[in-house]
Amino acid sequence: MLGTGSDATGGQGESERALAARLLAQAIAAAHERSADVRTGPGDDPFGHALIAWLRVHVPFDHCVAFGYRGTARPPLLFETFNRAESHVYVTLYQVGPYLLDPFYHAAIERIEGFRRMRELAPDRFYASEYYRSYYSQTVLAEEVGFFVPLANGAGVVVSLMRKAASGAFGAAQVRALRELAPIVLALCRLRWGGEVIGEDTRGRPGREGEGRAGRGVDRGKIWRDLALTSREGEVVDLILQGHSADSIARLLSISAGTAKVHRRNIYRKLNINSQAGLFAHFVAIMQRKP
Repeated sequence: MLGTGSDATGGQGESERALAARLLAQAIAAAHERSADVRTGPGDDPFGHALIAWLRVHVPFDHCVAFGYRGTARPPLLFETFNRAESHVYVTLYQVGPYLLDPFYHAAIERIEGFRRMRELAPDRFYASEYYRSYYSQTVLAEEVGFFVPLANGAGVVVSLMRKAASGAFGAAQVRALRELAPIVLALCRLRWGGEVIGEDTRGRPGREGEGRAGRGVDRGKIWRDLALTSREGEVVDLILQGHSADSIARLLSISAGTAKVHRRNIYRKLNINSQAGLFAHFVAIMQRKP
């Protein structure tokens, strides 16, 4: 951690603080520039590189990715550190539809602010859900944490830091350090992205590749109605896919656990499936057909 042994080792501690100060100054300068050329690729954003360089002085991590969120619209990628193969899993597949089941997405649209760990946001059955088994497990992460940045224009930015299985989860001291850094990270992100159009239909104007598609939201209510599900059954489907148990669904919808299970049986019958895997397959097929 930054500054460890500064008094005992003299110059070394001062050198670390000086490095952190220099990198923070670079991040502030890059945020002020706001990358006027919005065509810059997400992996080339000077602010993103400056931000992670500063963060890595304090806490080690393997990857960083930032998405913008607004409603159900496909989230535009703001910054990434992945190679091409990794980006296919973490970004391309995610944007097809799994983002709608991501606890980080739900926290963003609920306007949660500050630093959070995935384990603090995930539903009670998230790690046993079909979403986790079929998609999230492909990321091979030991842990994901995020800085949640609600913007004044109604959108939100999430900057995720990831550690792979080989690196292990973030330690308690590292988590404390990241929580302490959160106010600075949020201020920098608002400076960098607060003036950008995120998650709105930007067809007809220059912008990042895919911004126009990002503006078209997903009407899940219509999707479930087209499948002959009631509005309440649609709510239950959403919660099952996110990884909520029957007890958790009951608490969230103010119904009994027995009623939640009845809804689940009716959903499975109407869709001619017999498992959450079948439900997730339906969801993926629908999202892949969506223009």
